Amino acid sequence: MVLTRSRARRKSQLPQQLLFGALATILFFCAQNVFAEKVYTLKFATLLPTGTSWTKTLDNWVKDIEQKSGGQLKFKVYPGGVMGDEPDVLRKIRKGQLHGGLFSGYGIGRIYSPARILELPFLFKNTDESDYVREQLMDEIEAGFRDSGFELLGWPEVGAIHFFSKHKIASIEDMRKSRIWLWQGDPLGEALFAAADIKPVPLSIIDVYPQLSAKHGSIDTVYMSTFGAIALQWYAKVKYASHISVTNAIGAIVVSNRFYNKLPKDLQQLLKQSGITASDEIRLQTRKENIRSKQLLIDNGIEFYWDWDTVNMDEFITIRDRAAAHLIKTDYIPQAFFDKTRFHLDTYRQQHSKIQ
Repeated sequence: MVLTRSRARRKSQLPQQLLFGALATILFFCAQNVFAEKVYTLKFATLLPTGTSWTKTLDNWVKDIEQKSGGQLKFKVYPGGVMGDEPDVLRKIRKGQLHGGLFSGYGIGRIYSPARILELPFLFKNTDESDYVREQLMDEIEAGFRDSGFELLGWPEVGAIHFFSKHKIASIEDMRKSRIWLWQGDPLGEALFAAADIKPVPLSIIDVYPQLSAKHGSIDTVYMSTFGAIALQWYAKVKYASHISVTNAIGAIVVSNRFYNKLPKDLQQLLKQSGITASDEIRLQTRKENIRSKQLLIDNGIEFYWDWDTVNMDEFITIRDRAAAHLIKTDYIPQAFFDKTRFHLDTYRQQHSKIQ
């Protein structure tokens, strides 16, 4: 009888063991499926309005990533400054409300200010020089972004910066008489205007169009790339522009380390590689667009004055060096980084003077 009861007990336990085993197997595979299908949503902001070639390239980048990730990596894009000015976007990224964005040099300076040496006015003669120097500095710039809590995904650019005004500008003295906009809180702009003894009007970039449009607005002069002036509709409120360009303005696509480090390695690699490709495309596209946009502005009645043949370059260089000295003194661009940039620039010029 004892043997019979034991055998009976084992028989009665067998269905339960099978049931528990089946449930464990089901739960295991469910967990595997949940992990494999986890979706990461990257909330991304930019000042760029919709409908431009830049945002179309960004849209293509987003679609490409979503497709190649099999839907695991998705984007929620906030264009046209709906999330505020660049400092607002950066604050929201640091709080976790956003995860990434496309920034100009102004925003870059709030992440890793030494990188702005690449848009110091009147330092580079052409984009070949700035491209070479950027490549030499890029490892250090990427490390600087990472130490500041961001992963640098790519390096597009805004392009050559011109002055746009309601009145004709043909000299530094004319600019001193203007009510010229300064991107509020921009140390590079502040240093440059102070070095030129120009008293600007600080405003958020979001306030520029309303103030240009107002009958008694606070500004009558702004600075932007030709393509940017069209995209932001500023061109409709001015009559004149300068042939000379102050600098070649930089840009960056970034994502917070907090978001980036949560991604599986394959998604990190996809985001990084595709970001570089999209940024390179935007940079080359921007250079072409700025040339076309200048002609489009001329065709729409914008008169371009103040060309290089009328410029006193010694005056410009003096202003640049004063601004640079202030930026170095305040450690916005450290002396060592400035010296490294000049070394690479001198190396490039020496190499190409021999070729020529």
